[in-house]
Parts: sequence; C-alpha cells; structure tokens
Amino acid sequence: MATSYAGRLDPRHAPRLWWLAALCWVEALAAGAYLSAAPERVGSLRYLFYPFVWITVGAAAVLWTEPPRSSGRARVVAGAVAAAYFLVLAALAGLVSVDFVALLGGSHGHATAHYPTGWQFSLAAPGWGPRVGYAGEVVSATFVPYRVAGYLALAYLVYAAALDAARRALSGALGLVSCVGCTVPLVGGLTAGAAGSTGVVSALRALSVDISTLVFVAAVALLALGPSLAARARR
Repeated sequence: MATSYAGRLDPRHAPRLWWLAALCWVEALAAGAYLSAAPERVGSLRYLFYPFVWITVGAAAVLWTEPPRSSGRARVVAGAVAAAYFLVLAALAGLVSVDFVALLGGSHGHATAHYPTGWQFSLAAPGWGPRVGYAGEVVSATFVPYRVAGYLALAYLVYAAALDAARRALSGALGLVSCVGCTVPLVGGLTAGAAGSTGVVSALRALSVDISTLVFVAAVALLALGPSLAARARR
C-alpha cells in the first residue's frame, strides 16, 4: 500500500451496503436537483438514469472484488494490462483521440483544420457532466464522468483478473486473453466503429446509449462473477 494508513481508509473494509446506499442517495439528490432546476422538460428519463447505472454497478463491482495477493512484479504487469485496457476503451468511446498525421509532422492536424484548441468546460445532466475537455493539435481528451467511472471499474476488474491469471501461469494467461467479459466492450466498440457509415448504425443511433449500457452491465457481471463461477465448476 502507498501509505501505512491506507488500509483504514479502504472503503471495502467498511460495510459495503452502506457505501452503496450513500452513493444511491447522492445520485437521487443530484437527479432531483437537476429535474427541479432544468429549464426544459426532460424528454427521456432513461437517459438521465443511465449514468447512475454505470456508476452504481461499477462501484458495486469494485467494492465486492478483492484482488488476490501477488508479487510486486505481478501487480505491475497487471496494472499495465489494466491501464492499456482503459486506454483502449477510452479511445473506442472517443474520450481520447490522437491525430497521427499531426504527430508525424503532417500539415493536416487540428490547427490546420481550424478546429478550436485548448480547454473546454460544459455543464450537463448529472453523470453526463460536468464535462472537461482538452483539444490539442495532436492529442484530444474529454472527461465524461459516467464513462470514465465505468471504464475505471472495468479496468480494476481486469486488474484483478490479470492477478488471478498470473497465479495460474500459462493457462490463466490464455484464459484472460479469451475472457468474454474483457472483450465484450471492445467488440461492441469495434462493431459500432466498423459500421459507422452504414444505414444500420444510423437506424440504431437512437439506441446507442441503451446498447452501451447493456454491454457495460454484462461485461461487469462477467468479469466480477466469472472467476467464482469457474472455481465452482472446477470443484
């Protein structure tokens, strides 16, 4: 641990249901405040609550996941895997983008295309905002609270899965590569990106948030419950 008192501050050592109840209470207050202060009537309430699904499900999975004890080297490798996984998800979701033409010294970067650069800030519904973005000539990034929270939760679950795989050597590593829970969000993002110019995706754009939320919940369930189910199957 980073400090000698980190264990006392670890929320997983407190009653987990109380932490979730407090989180849900804060979310309910935020939703109520937004609905009462919104200048216009909210058309689809499900879009208001989807970010809370991401945040709550992700928090529950993290609270109930205990990474196995491993060596320092295994933790470093697992951390690198989780960080790479998070960056891939962020890139597929458009939270992070790199202008490789500008990176390689080309003349068709953001600056040449007259895109606004610099820091940007905007308010939105709870979970959707507040949004903080940075648009540079090479790298651009956007902070969308519920997406970042959800992807961090997935990365933490992948970290735990990688440590579990390290204990089983090659068989475990192969299991991590073929992990359904790890690949579900990636395949979903790649599918949407590959079909971005087709009429099918145009027809499904209205359901994109619904589908991504379903994929996220399924991925969390597979990553969080997969190891325990596999252990029971081996008994």
